[in-house]
Amino acid sequence: MANSILRILVIGAHPDDCEYKAGGVAALYREQGHVVRFVSVTNGDAGHHVLFGAELASRRLAETTASGAVCGVEYEVLAHHDGQLEPTIANRFEMIALIRRFRPDLILTHRPNDYHPDHRVTSQLVCDAAYMVTVPPLVPTVPHLAENPVIAYLSDEFQQPYAFIPTVVVDVSPVFEQIVEMLAAHESQFFEWLPYNQRILDQVPQTVAERRAWLAEQARIRLSQVANRFRAQLIERYGPIRGSQVQLAEAFEGCEYGSPLTPENAAILFPFE
Repeated sequence: MANSILRILVIGAHPDDCEYKAGGVAALYREQGHVVRFVSVTNGDAGHHVLFGAELASRRLAETTASGAVCGVEYEVLAHHDGQLEPTIANRFEMIALIRRFRPDLILTHRPNDYHPDHRVTSQLVCDAAYMVTVPPLVPTVPHLAENPVIAYLSDEFQQPYAFIPTVVVDVSPVFEQIVEMLAAHESQFFEWLPYNQRILDQVPQTVAERRAWLAEQARIRLSQVANRFRAQLIERYGPIRGSQVQLAEAFEGCEYGSPLTPENAAILFPFE
């Protein structure tokens, strides 16, 4: 992998999950010319308080296209219904085929303990596909991988059965504007459904500029919390001066089901100074 183009696969349960937790590193990868693909395992057709079904799925597909275009990220949306994802053999085989076709160096996905069942199932499907992607008789229509990819979890704040423990923490302050632009592309979520669900819809501004500033402030708070929570890891990565000054960060935890995420390959897979 050294001195070569990395292939990064971010697998979220819904349109907007990938950029919400890994939009910053995606922008950093793309600045260096690496290949990044976002995958939404469901089509998001239940994530709204007014729209639903095919109409909502179509709108959210258009939003993923707009989001991916911000940094030149490939975006794929699978056909599973929002809120109905199951860890079936058929879905496991679909995940094995998806991973094999892309041939990633690194996969980022949800942790298995999460509030949303689709997040949990997505994590299980990725973890169940790990190692199996190297087994030739399974899904023989797609050539197997010689090596099990490295898998890392996206950060969260859940404590049970165990809290998120970061392996890598990355300064995403330089690409904050791209993060906000990717999130803002998901209008149905960040300006409509999520504020409605959180009972703050009346706080959403009306003009485009005001909405963007409002969303930017929310993103800044969230990413600064990650930076402050894992300040020690940032200092270890960037040194005491820069590490203590990092404002915004994203964090990732190595998954034992993939190839090990070690200090040596982390420097290659997360090549951000």
